[in-house]
Amino acid sequence: MKYKGIIAEPEMRDFFAGKICPPEHTPFSKEKIHQYIEKCFLKITPAISIEQSIFSKKKYICNRCLNDNQEEFVEFDCARCGKVCVYCRHCINMGRMTSCTELLLWNGPMPKFPKRHDFKWNGTFTKLQQKASNELLESMKERRNHLLHAVCGAGKTEILFPAVFHCLQKGLRICIASPRTDVVLELFPRFQQVFPNTIIHALYGDAPKQKGLAQLVIATTHQLYRFEKAFDVVIVDEADAFPYTFDLTLQKAVRKAKRQGAPVALVTATPSVALLSKAKKEGWGYSFISKRYHGHPLPVPRFEPLWFYERQINKGRIPKKLAQWTKIRIERKEPFFIFFPTVQLMQQAGPLFQQIHPDILSVHAKDPDRKEKVMKLRNEEIPGLLTTTILERGVTIRNVQVAVVGAESKIFTSSALIQISGRVGRNANYPKGDIVFFHHGISAQMDAARNEILRLNWEGGPNEPHGN
Repeated sequence: MKYKGIIAEPEMRDFFAGKICPPEHTPFSKEKIHQYIEKCFLKITPAISIEQSIFSKKKYICNRCLNDNQEEFVEFDCARCGKVCVYCRHCINMGRMTSCTELLLWNGPMPKFPKRHDFKWNGTFTKLQQKASNELLESMKERRNHLLHAVCGAGKTEILFPAVFHCLQKGLRICIASPRTDVVLELFPRFQQVFPNTIIHALYGDAPKQKGLAQLVIATTHQLYRFEKAFDVVIVDEADAFPYTFDLTLQKAVRKAKRQGAPVALVTATPSVALLSKAKKEGWGYSFISKRYHGHPLPVPRFEPLWFYERQINKGRIPKKLAQWTKIRIERKEPFFIFFPTVQLMQQAGPLFQQIHPDILSVHAKDPDRKEKVMKLRNEEIPGLLTTTILERGVTIRNVQVAVVGAESKIFTSSALIQISGRVGRNANYPKGDIVFFHHGISAQMDAARNEILRLNWEGGPNEPHGN
């Protein structure tokens, strides 16, 4: 493949195509990169753009994460260039971007992706699932944005399979993004199983290096900072999850990562009023599923007072009701999650729960063993996990029972409580289960979550035979 006098090596093309990154984040020598810049295969853009405002005040924009919040830019004496530089604090966890840093973008011929793929899924859809799957597929064919609104446990992942297969057969490149690493870890093996001869990569913080040029990328939304005009289709799973809904740069990253005119599909069980209104106003495709794939209703949370729970835990005691609930789960050999409002309270409670059973573990967002601990619960190697809201979605454990400690806390919004409740009863063999909100006073968010679950159950109507 010749371009302005030289041949582009597939290794260079496949690494850079659709990415935006500094030279030091690549495996190639300075000499080779310089050669490709000279021959216009690569183009350079500054990591931090500087604009002059009307009042001659500088305005900074990070070209990797598109952050333009001036409070998140910091001046410092730069040892590399010997001048006063600016760096972006917003995406510093992915490597520091400064005003003297250069970013590289591929400017050569784009790779072509295969159109022959195996599709190894033998499940069946319910009528509602089939309708939603057809609607999503039609939107992808028409390059139209789509909102898939389906209750927790409706089989949203399976509904994506036909649309993804269609796009792969067209030689398109697809990204399935989620704000949560746990969702990426859950989706990756499922898509590998369904599309066994497709190159699929999972991208998240500290992900291992993966070979080949991925036609299907499953990534956290933060990883999309590293891409530009890379994907023909972008699907955002759990599109209502924190921090995606509150961080405008993540929403910008989705738009930056897709090619012009590429459709975006948003998938969620709890869309906001604003999102529903936007989809309707802009003429998006829309699908709604009010029932779980197995036809059984959503488990309805029950409220149990747990007065002064924080004070008791601080004094080294598990409140009696909570301890009793835990012991019942262990006696019945039912795996469980116990959600806490803060990491600190959870860590204080951890040793107390290990007095009930030594194998009870705790997990939070910065836990390096998070993946392994969830796997231990799934494999029945431990009885249960104490957790923060990090596991409110994207994790499926057969016959899991769930308790929320301090359900009245502000961190537990109605959306979060609905998602937490949605962990229960997902398996067709275990469609029921216990979801209990332990509280020190019932909040409006607790009431809203319970009422929404009751509404969805009413709208879903009577049970029907399950598919999948």
